[in-house]
Amino acid sequence: MKSFRKELTLIVPSRRGYVNITPDIQKAINDSTVKEGLVLVNAMNITASVFINDNESGLHSDFEKWLETLAPEKPHSQYKHNGYEDNADAHLKRQIMGREVVCAITNGALDFGTWEQIFYGEYDGKRPKRVLIKVIGE
Repeated sequence: MKSFRKELTLIVPSRRGYVNITPDIQKAINDSTVKEGLVLVNAMNITASVFINDNESGLHSDFEKWLETLAPEKPHSQYKHNGYEDNADAHLKRQIMGREVVCAITNGALDFGTWEQIFYGEYDGKRPKRVLIKVIGE
């Protein structure tokens, strides 16, 4: 069985945002030469997420509104975590959106349903963050 590891470094210029990383994942699969297997993609920072959904800007706006309702950024004083940092809301948002995805690889490609794409979700941006891509298979 083959194993391939790659890291992406992303900088989202705002506090929160979503980046479609599907092309980066497919490139890593291509580079791995794995034709049948699995790919794990996970955020390597506790205030970011990786998830699968539709690449539709209205939906991304809905995520933002929904997450801000569940874990509003301000007032910062509402969170016991906040003191040295002001990112408690980002930790909670990541918990809701998830840390990682595992996807099937078939014939060297992501084996997706209609409209599925892989996204990096940032909840405390403006600095470099890493995403791990781990491909295993034959």
